[in-house]
Amino acid sequence: MPLWETRGAEMESHTNAIGGSARVYGHSVQAGQVQGGIHFHAEKKPPLPVPRQLPRVPAHFVGRERDLAVLDGLEAGRAGSGTAPLVVVSGPGGVGKTALASCWLRSRSEEFPDGQLYTDLLGHSAGGQALWTEAMGQFLRALGVTQVPSEPAERVALWRSVTAPLRLAVLLDNAFSAAQVRPLLLGGQGSLVAVTSRYRLTGLGPDGAGFHQLGPLAVEDAVALLSRGIGPERVRREPAEARRVVALCAGLPLAVCLAAARLASRPRQPVRAMARALEREAERLSTLAVEGDSAVRAALDESYAVLGPDTARLYRLLGLLPVRVFETGLAAAVGALAFAEAERLIDALVEGSLVEDAEAGVFRFHDLVRLHAAERCEAEEPGPRRDEALRRAADWYLATATAAQRLLTPAQATMERTYRYPPQEPPAFEDESAALGWLDARRADLLGVVRMAADRGWDDSAWMLVDALWPLFQRLRYYELWIEAHRLGLSAARRAGRRAGARRMLTSGAIGLSAAGRLDDAIAWYQEALRDARESNHARDEGQSLLGLGACHREAGRPAEAVPYLRRAVAVWEGAGYPRGAALARIVLGELAELGGEIRTALGHYRAARDALAELPEPYETARAQAFLGRALAAAGQAEEGLALLGQALTVFEETGATHWQARTLEMLGESAERSPGAGRRTARGHYERSLALFTSYSADDAERVRERLARLGPDTPGVPDSPDGPGVPDGPRGPEAD
Repeated sequence: MPLWETRGAEMESHTNAIGGSARVYGHSVQAGQVQGGIHFHAEKKPPLPVPRQLPRVPAHFVGRERDLAVLDGLEAGRAGSGTAPLVVVSGPGGVGKTALASCWLRSRSEEFPDGQLYTDLLGHSAGGQALWTEAMGQFLRALGVTQVPSEPAERVALWRSVTAPLRLAVLLDNAFSAAQVRPLLLGGQGSLVAVTSRYRLTGLGPDGAGFHQLGPLAVEDAVALLSRGIGPERVRREPAEARRVVALCAGLPLAVCLAAARLASRPRQPVRAMARALEREAERLSTLAVEGDSAVRAALDESYAVLGPDTARLYRLLGLLPVRVFETGLAAAVGALAFAEAERLIDALVEGSLVEDAEAGVFRFHDLVRLHAAERCEAEEPGPRRDEALRRAADWYLATATAAQRLLTPAQATMERTYRYPPQEPPAFEDESAALGWLDARRADLLGVVRMAADRGWDDSAWMLVDALWPLFQRLRYYELWIEAHRLGLSAARRAGRRAGARRMLTSGAIGLSAAGRLDDAIAWYQEALRDARESNHARDEGQSLLGLGACHREAGRPAEAVPYLRRAVAVWEGAGYPRGAALARIVLGELAELGGEIRTALGHYRAARDALAELPEPYETARAQAFLGRALAAAGQAEEGLALLGQALTVFEETGATHWQARTLEMLGESAERSPGAGRRTARGHYERSLALFTSYSADDAERVRERLARLGPDTPGVPDSPDGPGVPDGPRGPEAD
């Protein structure tokens, strides 16, 4: 009888002593004399049950329909390969890998009539990983093999022979490495192996594995999970607080369950109390513990314990950073590493599911993982090393933002830069779009670094970083961030005794205050900058302050007060040999002339500004001057030329990602189309709608102005021709998707 068919057919055996230490195993007969044959009649034991070893699916298992469908697709894609399909589910501790895999395999139990096997490979156990040989022996015995070879090679051969004709599902939980998994792969085609791990186990790729990285629960599923733990009524009473709790738990089922357990044990406690507790970040990991069972902390500690020393150090240091995402260059700077070494260590963290890919070359922690990393850093890294890592991060951000500034606004990037730890590999950007895109994507992190530098007394780093962010403020108009950053930068420059830096903070910050409609504050900042510039005999900064004061009075509806400031700015800048500044002042003088009905004067100012800026070259500022010139030409009856210039300016702003000036130019196109008999209302409406879609995302006042323009146009009348043969820029696609 083959070994794998002996389940339930094992004969009863006895052990009998025969003098001394000799022992005979098996059936025996004691008799003085035996005549004839001896027949043994032993009853068979009942057969062993078909193994159904999968862990139960937790009662709180919710959602995951998309993930289950992905696993189905991975398994189907590997059918017919000649080997049992192999699927690896990876993800951080507590994300629900085991529950997902168990649910998936249990739902398909009919497909595997010979059994479902399970083992925990203890990949993250403090006591060490399980040996694959032990797991294989466990499986063989479950399948009825009574004599399991002790030699590993023989055991593997038997395992493959036994499983070849069977249809089995095997779940290898908490695997540590591909080497731990590979011997346990099955010999036949009709089975399925699922592996869970905090590592991605990419080494199983040559074995035909399909990979799925399991992410956090969707918000609604996480709220449903919380509701199961504390009851739907409590969630209905405080829906916003419930969503806040699951957000603070980073969507990790384990963390949500722990939060629910704490709330369930306190039926009178409002959900908002848990949200407030979790918001205290330094205490969040401790809060998510029930009766001393800090499962989240334990899961993270287990993953951390198996990291190599260099990887663990980088993990700790990255946890200190006040940022949401990090790049390889930042990691290299923080750890004082070569770029290639930082890449290698990050790969190890990604493989361990402690860090996840956010996009190409960009990585992030889950919130709870970041807190754990910071805790380990506080416990294991001395204060001077922590300070050095953070200072290195501040210097890297300053160098990177400065590289973007020099590409986007080279004429404005004139202030000094000092570094304690200059980055080993200076950052660079391919083009303006990439530079502005980086500033935009990192804007919250950049402000976090400014705050950190200011808090730690690194005042030069703080104000210089604010100065380097000028292209972000100028082009994308994040007013609150603009103003807060400059308040921090101004205080830092003053503490550092940097008068030139303080003037830059005053003038750049005043532009933001003015753009946000806070004209009185802006005028006060400009006046302070003007006094200091005159005391310091700094003509360029004097001109900047004069320009700002003129622009503020213009915005406040005081053109008579604005013009002297602007004319003085032109004179000061021309005397100092700074044509760029003089051109910018002329743009504002042109606006004032246009508002006063002096269209010829306005055209003269706009042309002079455009020509001066084009010679520098200043493509962005040139496009601004050209947009004003185009609008003025259309107003003067030269619609074709005006619309063409506006269209060219719009192209520049689209190519450089300047959202504010895209919206402004589209609004100007709408104005000009309204005036042009060859364009008409429908063309104007298209431009206004595109402008409104852009303004709505960041400027309520600008959006309201464009809405009023649309309302004055009246309703669109379908089917009515609207001068399709008119000159100028064609009516583009409508709605936000067009931009």
